[in-house]
Amino acid sequence: MRRHGLSKSKLTSYAQCPKRLWLQVHRPDAAAYDDGAEARFAAGHAIGDEACRQCSARHDGAGVMVEAEPTLAAALATTAALLAAGHDAPIYEATFEHDGVLVRCDVLEPDGAGGWHMAEVKSSTRARDYHRADLATQLWVARANGMAVSYAAVRHVDTSFVLQREGELDGLFADADLTHDLADELAAVPALVAGARATLAGAEPAAVPGDQCDAPFACEFDAYCRAALLPGPEWPVEVLPNGAGKKWRTAGIADVFAVDAGELKGNARRVHAATVSGAPDHDAAGARAAMADWAYPRTWLDFETIAHVIPRWIGTRPYEQVPFQFTAIVEENGGGDTLHEFLSLDGTDPRRACAEALCRLPREGAVIAYNASFERGVIDKLAAAFPDLAPALERLSERLVDLLPVTRTHWYHRDQRGSWSIKAVLPTIAPHMDYAMLEVKHGGEAQDAWAEAAADGCTPARRAALDAALRAYCRQDVEAMRIVARALVETLNTEGA
Repeated sequence: MRRHGLSKSKLTSYAQCPKRLWLQVHRPDAAAYDDGAEARFAAGHAIGDEACRQCSARHDGAGVMVEAEPTLAAALATTAALLAAGHDAPIYEATFEHDGVLVRCDVLEPDGAGGWHMAEVKSSTRARDYHRADLATQLWVARANGMAVSYAAVRHVDTSFVLQREGELDGLFADADLTHDLADELAAVPALVAGARATLAGAEPAAVPGDQCDAPFACEFDAYCRAALLPGPEWPVEVLPNGAGKKWRTAGIADVFAVDAGELKGNARRVHAATVSGAPDHDAAGARAAMADWAYPRTWLDFETIAHVIPRWIGTRPYEQVPFQFTAIVEENGGGDTLHEFLSLDGTDPRRACAEALCRLPREGAVIAYNASFERGVIDKLAAAFPDLAPALERLSERLVDLLPVTRTHWYHRDQRGSWSIKAVLPTIAPHMDYAMLEVKHGGEAQDAWAEAAADGCTPARRAALDAALRAYCRQDVEAMRIVARALVETLNTEGA
């Protein structure tokens, strides 16, 4: 019987769900990756490169990258040869194997006393549980190969880092020292390896989709697993918000129609009633009262932002949401709209120009957003970055009001399926407003469009097309808010809804 090789990533997959590991090895063709997978991979690769660069800089440029060319066997041989020759400088992607488990260590750094410091580099902002398991697997394999590891850490991104000078990234990383805190994880490795090996040697495991499909990673086989299930109810209990459906699923009840409404509270009860009856839950009077003091002129505002794990512009932090676009429609009392737009696609720091454009918005009236905490955070960061513009930006921030809680409290249509995102609500009110017709359909695609437009190789014609696509998308988001707000305060004819 074939003995399948294992790696720390495969063991992580097994720990998440044995079926995920089995499918990765036996049915990789069944995987379906989300739109952001490539960007996450690129970010992780960039972080790894920077960690290696900084380590080499600490050692006067010394350091060897172990290449897995033409195969991983070459990486094993290269690592063994370096160590046998007494190599006393950093090694990147040092490769070891023990009991059929192969690991590649991101950074091995000599400790000056004949031993080694080991760092597992991650693009996350803290050490997570599965990082601990990864590091324990590496340590288990390395020590089985006679490596004297005196220090073991997860090297993650430090969000307190602020870029002060272009290219100067010292301080970007922080180490979570786990040298003496991995006893439980180390003890669990042999059983984890045995379980993974047994899974790969057997038939495809049975698994019921659940919480494990999303943690610690969104599983690339989620659609495959769900398609294999017998047809479920049209309205599963998962439409109940805030995790309320989990209790019923655990009790063996899958259909929301079978749930006892008397045991539901708050929004879960409203969602249940609207789903079972088919009639929207709509409190127009309550919505009117909630929005009664939203003064005119009303400014409807939406941002698009880009976040870089490695800060790109002076004064920014890792993962900071930097606004490259906003659309604002200023609505006068009694009618009349004025469109304000900002969009920067040249790749330079857009913050100052964005802040100045925001300062040209009306100095009075309500500023309306959907999930306004995000817009407030963007504006407040701009105010902190540009003190001369802070007074106007702070007044703008203070006038923000939020359409999301008004919608959540006063409207629910069963076709929302438990969500109050603007893209879930809008089709229940204005089905003609179809994002599928747009080139840019959601925030992730907006970020991709910015990255493409800001790249050096983007042609003027393509950049102009991306400019138009981004403007159309952001305008639709703003117009969607206005349509939803208008519908909330009106008494709708919902017969047959």
